[in-house]
Amino acid sequence: MKPSKYIDHTILKPNATSEQIIKLCEEAVANDFASVCINPCWIPTAKAALAGSAVKLCVVVGFPLGAMTTEAKVFETKDAIEKGAQEVDMVINVGKLKDHDDIYVTNEIRQIKNACGNLTLKVIIETCLLTDEEKVRACKDAEAAGADFVKTSTGFSTGGATVEDVKLMKETVGDRLKVKASGGVRTKEDFKAMIEAGAERIGASAGVELIKE
Repeated sequence: MKPSKYIDHTILKPNATSEQIIKLCEEAVANDFASVCINPCWIPTAKAALAGSAVKLCVVVGFPLGAMTTEAKVFETKDAIEKGAQEVDMVINVGKLKDHDDIYVTNEIRQIKNACGNLTLKVIIETCLLTDEEKVRACKDAEAAGADFVKTSTGFSTGGATVEDVKLMKETVGDRLKVKASGGVRTKEDFKAMIEAGAERIGASAGVELIKE
């Protein structure tokens, strides 16, 4: 796979403007990235900007805390897909995981995957808030629920992706799920290290710079 196809070109800042969303999409098309990753309110803008290209439109659901109800996340997923989303990155309920309520976590992911159907679902486990044991459980919950990817981070908590976390996640899911590294991947060295650790997708706002390097 060529390097550009690892990248989900991302802007999730609350103060992002339509001009920035359009620029993100234009850069993604010009560099043949896998997707753009945006907040759902920008779906119509991104859909128009990506028209006719092979770049997918990815949205985040339950972002960035993951602490809303399952019903709200499922509605957000369905609404986003109806409007044109082609991939979904969801945030798990971290508190429920820490309470060892894996039935809740798995059921929530499963309901969102059901709403996604054949579309790719990436499950953000927010590694910076978890112990290694919790990271493993989160990955197993995502696998049990039928998710397609496990993803390290939102980029909006206390830390981003680390090589150690990507390795642990990959060891846990093997070839059954894919791993997305997101948060703090800014240099060619970071990019290469994450792929070598087992990541098959990289979420980054610095996608253009990574490809230039």
